[in-house]
Amino acid sequence: MARPKRCRRISSTPGSRYFKPRGIPLSVLEEVALSFDEYEAIRLADLESLYQEQAAKQMGVSRPTFGRIIESAHKKVAEALVKGRALKIEGGAFEVTSARMFRCCACQHAWEQPDETGQSTNCPSCNSGDIQRMKKGRGHRTRCGAHRGRCLHETIIT
Repeated sequence: MARPKRCRRISSTPGSRYFKPRGIPLSVLEEVALSFDEYEAIRLADLESLYQEQAAKQMGVSRPTFGRIIESAHKKVAEALVKGRALKIEGGAFEVTSARMFRCCACQHAWEQPDETGQSTNCPSCNSGDIQRMKKGRGHRTRCGAHRGRCLHETIIT
């Protein structure tokens, strides 16, 4: 019996979950399903230009696992582009990481930081140490039973 997949961390779900060629009705298009962790891998590697080691750490997976995720994601995106298919983002076992908001008392600059980075020490704008954590903008975790209540599960029905 195979080991269950670890919950992957993603920063947020995408605003749009469908992408398709212009001028062709969705009802006549074949779909390619991209999971949320594959979407996050593309965001981290290609948009944020992170090295695989850094991106893997943010997603809570090993570097070889991240390599397999990004390879699968690139193949699916290429298939959708080259063969003119709709790209649907859905499925996978993932956890949406929460972020913390800070405000500088000196210059009123506000910024967001991922939870795993620890307490912020200085304002990125004016370098003041007089900062406070804001309650607004904090994320939440959706509960499930399979991974100690931290994940959101979606399944792809074929």
